[in-house]
Amino acid sequence: MFIGEFQHNLDEKGRLAIPAKFRADLKKGAVVTKGLDDCLFLYTKAAWEELVSSKLSQLSFNKANQRAFARFMLSGASEVECDAQGRVVLPEYLRQFASLRKQTVIAGLYDRLEIWDKDRWEAYRSNNDKTSGSIAESLDDLS
Repeated sequence: MFIGEFQHNLDEKGRLAIPAKFRADLKKGAVVTKGLDDCLFLYTKAAWEELVSSKLSQLSFNKANQRAFARFMLSGASEVECDAQGRVVLPEYLRQFASLRKQTVIAGLYDRLEIWDKDRWEAYRSNNDKTSGSIAESLDDLS
């Protein structure tokens, strides 16, 4: 399970160090793709295969929104591997999509890591922190 928030710098070659506590989970391979809210999603290979088989492959090609979402997630995906220093290379098109510069935040969200530009993460989190009470009230299923 991925949890926590970590700050790491992206180097000039597009490599990002993965927090040490998560590296073992990614040794069998990983997939990075466009995420929601202008970040990237990084899945273990097993979690990605589960997402694709149980959710994305079930989307209807007859419905425009479902086709669009499948295209968004699948065509933007790239397999990545951790190098000996625990870094992954993020493809340029994904770095551009998420507006990643040097400073990033890696947030653990159960079955995936989210990779954010630090300034975008801080803005997003600041806004969410202010509305967390009303968000929680709207999630009746959690009580």
